[in-house]
Amino acid sequence: MFLAGIILIFIMLSVGLEVVLRTFFNRPQIWVTEFTEVMLLYITFLGSAWLLREGGHVKVDIILNRLKPKTIAFLGIISSIIGIFVSITLTVFGFSVTLDYLHRGIYTPTAMEISVSAIIVVIPIGSLMLFLQFIRRTGRFIAGFFIESSKSEA
Repeated sequence: MFLAGIILIFIMLSVGLEVVLRTFFNRPQIWVTEFTEVMLLYITFLGSAWLLREGGHVKVDIILNRLKPKTIAFLGIISSIIGIFVSITLTVFGFSVTLDYLHRGIYTPTAMEISVSAIIVVIPIGSLMLFLQFIRRTGRFIAGFFIESSKSEA
């Protein structure tokens, strides 16, 4: 998350500089827009696992507040298992595509000509971190499910 925060600060400063240079000095910087687009992808994938750990992903509280803790834990287990499958799929295919683009030497057809593999490598890396976080989350929900089960039996 720290790296995503640093990237966000750099984006903010570079876009601000771009506005000043373009407006007052008629000296636009061609790299700012392309860099910002790529870094927004990095922020998304670098921050998703942290956001999951903090419980910041979208949830429907109006429904969850009406459910029993055991039911919430069960739904958490199901959603975490789905998240595991999605994130491992993104990780496997992301690494495959990244390596393919790296071996073929594909670059963006833009002014900066960035290697596409350097752009998309964050997808499998972020998805792998998300996969690990979903595993941890599943374990917490399973523990919560059985704790609630033992409370209701007592």
